[in-house]
Amino acid sequence: MAAVGDVDVLVVGGGGREHAIAVKLRESPRVRHVFCAPGNGGTAAEDRMTNLAVGDVDVEGLVKAALEKKVGLVFVGPETPLVAGLVDACDAAGIPCFGPSRAAAELEASKAFSKDFFAKYDLPTAAFKNFNATDYDAAVKYVEDEYAAGREVVVKASGLAAGKGVLMPQNLQEAKAAVKEIMVDRAFGDAGDEVVIEQLLVGEECSCMAFSDGKVASMMLPAQDHKRVDDNDQGPNTGGMGAYAPAPCLTPDLKVKVQDVLQRTVEAMAKEGRTYKGVLYGGFMLTKDGPLLLEYNCRFGDPETQVLLPLLASDLFEVALACAQGELMARVPEVKWKDQAAATVVCAAKGYPGSYPKGLPIFGLEEANSVEGVKVYHAGTKQAEGGLVTSGGRVLAVTGIAENFTEALSRAYQGVDKLRFDPPGGESKSLHCRRDIGRHAIERLAASS
Repeated sequence: MAAVGDVDVLVVGGGGREHAIAVKLRESPRVRHVFCAPGNGGTAAEDRMTNLAVGDVDVEGLVKAALEKKVGLVFVGPETPLVAGLVDACDAAGIPCFGPSRAAAELEASKAFSKDFFAKYDLPTAAFKNFNATDYDAAVKYVEDEYAAGREVVVKASGLAAGKGVLMPQNLQEAKAAVKEIMVDRAFGDAGDEVVIEQLLVGEECSCMAFSDGKVASMMLPAQDHKRVDDNDQGPNTGGMGAYAPAPCLTPDLKVKVQDVLQRTVEAMAKEGRTYKGVLYGGFMLTKDGPLLLEYNCRFGDPETQVLLPLLASDLFEVALACAQGELMARVPEVKWKDQAAATVVCAAKGYPGSYPKGLPIFGLEEANSVEGVKVYHAGTKQAEGGLVTSGGRVLAVTGIAENFTEALSRAYQGVDKLRFDPPGGESKSLHCRRDIGRHAIERLAASS
């Protein structure tokens, strides 16, 4: 057993999710220093954190850095290095790595694989059919038959498409156009080599994640995020404009059902010879027929991480290391959570998810972080000569923590209101955020009180 505070760790990735992971790992009494590859402007400014000039898809470079820094754990944030086999490479080098192997990460890498897996193990999901690149005419016929039977569909590129490969048509014509966009126009490149066409599910969506050591799925608090860029769920889809936890839509009865699905998934993956370690992230639709799986992701969600990890009472380093070594229940029998609420609001560059400016100056960070219960996590930021500037579409995630949802949201927005991407004194026109994050949770809680 290592002595207190003598373990260094490496966090792979450079977004808001990875900033939140790095901050939480640093809280562990066993962690001395956190290296981030490549990190961002936020991780560069934190105490006991150092950015490394290694890309998050450079598997060889990441393993080399982990060996050179003699880290005791590699914690992988995004999906791409997992699918590229980073965990396998770390295992071969004798480095504990938190995340699923390349084979296990296929749950996210291939929607066609995951849907077939759901069917094989009777995991609850929407009716579907998979089509390969040569099946365009058959796919169009399937769509026409579904609409003729009164069923709407969702069209998905099977491979990784940076969260943009799910098309939700409003009618038959749009559905046929979506199939063409993926299969003929190749809008998502190789990610569209296979296409999943599935029944449109109606209900409330919930993000349900679990820590897994390959044997047990220890469920986290349920969360909900906001995908559309504008208030009232208007505008195009994004990577996520805000989130909150615990999500009140997942009632105790529904939680039992979701927990069962997550546990059965881990057990089924072991049967398949694809032992699943890391974060298992189930996107569930809460329908009149119960919780149905939309898809699995093989890592923490973003921005859900920015509300889940601040609520984690257990030591993230100990949990992650135990999962990586297949011993979660032996070493952390119960993963504990705080009895509080969290909400995060994403501050984006105006124009996101379309074209947007970069290099905008960021003002008000110190004031925002000074608000009680607020932490600002960086995503698209970098250090420049004149100070911190924007470098991406989603720039910051402002998280508020409190004893209840109303206060958590209030604190988050107090933090947001301190921030600007324009010089002080003039009009604030370069920062965009939603003003209705968590509204459904507040309404639900008010109705049930």
